[in-house]
Amino acid sequence: MRKFLSLVSWALLCCCWTSQADIFTSIGQMTDLIYTEKELVQSLKEYIKAEESKLAAVKSWANKLDALTRVSTTDPEGYLAHPVNAYKLMKRLNTEWSELESLVLQDPSDGFISNMSVHRQFFPGEEDEKGAAKALMRLQDTYKLDSESFSKGKLPGVHSNVFLTVDDCFDMGKTAYNEADYYHAVLWLQQSLRQFDAGEEAVVSKADVLDYLSYSVYQMGDLPRAIELTRRLVAIDPSHQRAGGNLRYFERLLTKQLAEQNQDYQPPSEEPIQLGTYARPKDHLPERETYEALCREEGVKMTNARRSRLFCQYQDGNRNPRLLLKPMKAEDEWDSPRIVRYLDFLSHEEIEKIKELAKPRLARATVRDPKTGVLTTAPYRVSKSAWLEGEDDPVVDRVNQRIQDITGLTVDTAELLQVANYGVGGQYEPHYDFSRRPFDSNLKETGNRLATFLNYKDEPDAFKRLGTGNRVATFLNYMSDVAAGGATVFPDFGAAIWPRKGTAVFWYNLFKSGEGDYRTRHAACPVLVGSKWVSNKWIHERGQEFLRPCGLTEVD
Repeated sequence: MRKFLSLVSWALLCCCWTSQADIFTSIGQMTDLIYTEKELVQSLKEYIKAEESKLAAVKSWANKLDALTRVSTTDPEGYLAHPVNAYKLMKRLNTEWSELESLVLQDPSDGFISNMSVHRQFFPGEEDEKGAAKALMRLQDTYKLDSESFSKGKLPGVHSNVFLTVDDCFDMGKTAYNEADYYHAVLWLQQSLRQFDAGEEAVVSKADVLDYLSYSVYQMGDLPRAIELTRRLVAIDPSHQRAGGNLRYFERLLTKQLAEQNQDYQPPSEEPIQLGTYARPKDHLPERETYEALCREEGVKMTNARRSRLFCQYQDGNRNPRLLLKPMKAEDEWDSPRIVRYLDFLSHEEIEKIKELAKPRLARATVRDPKTGVLTTAPYRVSKSAWLEGEDDPVVDRVNQRIQDITGLTVDTAELLQVANYGVGGQYEPHYDFSRRPFDSNLKETGNRLATFLNYKDEPDAFKRLGTGNRVATFLNYMSDVAAGGATVFPDFGAAIWPRKGTAVFWYNLFKSGEGDYRTRHAACPVLVGSKWVSNKWIHERGQEFLRPCGLTEVD
């Protein structure tokens, strides 16, 4: 403002100086000053208008974000339980707040910039926004949800007014496009175009949407539709730098293709592109379809015969003194391999205390590289975890003791209690909990067919440095209910176990012989809606020699 007034003053002084140099002797010359002043007043009005426009924009931001934060801070975990809210938070802090910063920077605002500088170090970055976008795509694939469902916030069992705008959908599509993931790019760019055609306003232009969409459709091998979309682009923007060249190239390619196949031209389908229009590309996971079907509660192999072999009972840990007066309620979840669920294993107070201890220590969960044995992050494990010792709090020590009491196995050689929280689209794709040895056994058990199919290679002894042997068993505590998704599934034999707060599930990873039970390959399904908290105890071989002695065969 001061700069502008200085400019105005300088201009007026110039005019005054000119008038003092005989301008006053000529009305004609003085009329020039009138028009000069009018232009200055117009410039001043434009400056005021720009300032008011900027202030109105900032006020609009403030009102929108104030309303948003009032809702989000009421129940942060519940708010972020909806994956669209989680994605938009990532996008908002990574992209939109930066736009607001640029707006405010048009005129110095030390207070705002100071706050931005202080808090920016805690903001998510581009990778976070990209990760959240990929999480939505993962949920879309796993639970077979079309982009429109996500855009309108219509998720299974959830009633919400959360929605994605044209620009949100475009950014989703562009994220996939930049990763050469044209399958998802097409789905999201098509949704952006659909909302555009419905009259929704946007910052991005329709030409940009058509540009990215047409090329993505071409990459999916649909030349007729790519040509149709490119023609729409040319009609909107005839001077587009790529559209004309792309259109000629696509038409030549289609003509050549039809000639080689001796076919007539078939116009593209009038049906909009949607989930199922194009085949989803295959990836590294051979049991992908089985795994995702189980996540959707499809393909669960629970038969009447199997159900008849499952029981509910009270367990006292072979008359363990701590369980005699209050035995543990147990439900069989599966018969072979046996998976048992313990009810009321953790109280609400214990769960809250464990979460309180874990939250400051949460870090991106890692996996052990099968080639090097080194811990590293991986896209197929999306969660944060922390490790708690018995000395950290009496609650942790009490939980460890309870696990020992109910399983009859010592936890002296077990790993620390691991606490994990799965965020937006959080998952852990099919994996083994135990360290695998070379596949040189003559086992004929059907469970090994998966190991044969995967053709896995030798894996370094991941637990050699611990000196406690392999992971003989897994004890998994569910510390939250999950509104949708988040099941623990076993693709080899078709079991799906759903989180129930306060319960725990237990299974053996090794036969009594020490051979791995390859049927126990399992996965944590992506969390669709909700926040999934679990804790687990991996129990090792050493110390179990007399508590779980060897059987007579390798597969006992």
